[in-house]
Amino acid sequence: MKLSVIIPCFNEEDVLYDFRKELEVVVEEIKEKYSLDAEYIFVDDGSSDKTLEILREYHNSNKEYKYISFSRNFGKEAAMYAGLKASKGDYVVIIDADLQDPPKLMLDMMAIMEKENVNCVAAKRTTRSGEPVLRSFFARCFYKIMDKLSDTKIADGARDYRLMRRKMVDGILEMSEVNRFSKGIFSWVGYSTKWIEYENIKRKGGKTKWSFKNLWRYAIDGIIGYTTSPLLFASGLGLCMFVLSVIGILFVVIRKLMYGDPTSGWASTVCIILFVSGVQLLCIGIIGEYIAKTYIEVKKRPIYLIEETDEDNKEDK
Repeated sequence: MKLSVIIPCFNEEDVLYDFRKELEVVVEEIKEKYSLDAEYIFVDDGSSDKTLEILREYHNSNKEYKYISFSRNFGKEAAMYAGLKASKGDYVVIIDADLQDPPKLMLDMMAIMEKENVNCVAAKRTTRSGEPVLRSFFARCFYKIMDKLSDTKIADGARDYRLMRRKMVDGILEMSEVNRFSKGIFSWVGYSTKWIEYENIKRKGGKTKWSFKNLWRYAIDGIIGYTTSPLLFASGLGLCMFVLSVIGILFVVIRKLMYGDPTSGWASTVCIILFVSGVQLLCIGIIGEYIAKTYIEVKKRPIYLIEETDEDNKEDK
């Protein structure tokens, strides 16, 4: 029996040493308590700092430490997928290296999994203290929107930090789409999941990689990937505009027949044209997002490209 620990990394040189110390203590306790072997799989997502050098150092000091280095930055979603694909454990855990995911929580996860015989134990934050107010507001709005629009339910505050059994990991790997939204994938594959709550923890070092623009793009990917409700909204909006236009035409015709007044008011006409044009562009934009995602998928480009792994390490040869 083996435990695989997957750690996506992007410019994490400031926290990797502290992270390793905390993680090793927890994993060693799990290994002893549950008679497991372990492997650590770090996935370097095209870092520009010394992250890769540190990962090489880790591997040279302990062969349990493995690493995969991408040819460029492909994003955390690709990094998690690569780690899951490389993992060989009967139990697999995904954890961030910035220490916002407390390694000690892994002990509780393992205990719950063994006691309640579930396939996944996932972490979610009960608070967002330390985050910008505006960012927290939009994050809560996103989860509410997803809850209303999609049949795939995602818990508010859900993290990628989770412990899974092998059969759930295999199910996730069956979903090889390029436009990945792992929180949705974790929910879509099903399997019994137990949530474990904790309070938000600030990063121990480095800077967050999630700008408002990246979070916005991530939210759009989630909505487009797991619900077709925006298309229904565009259709409904188009129908409403059609009905309103018919009512407007009838009003103008009846007014002309009854009073003989010419239609007046160029300003109101311009406003109506601008409004209708705006609605049309909105609907085209919604449809365009779905077409764009389809276009990317049908090209069947690889999710990531690997430049180096621990197997290429010269000191092993």
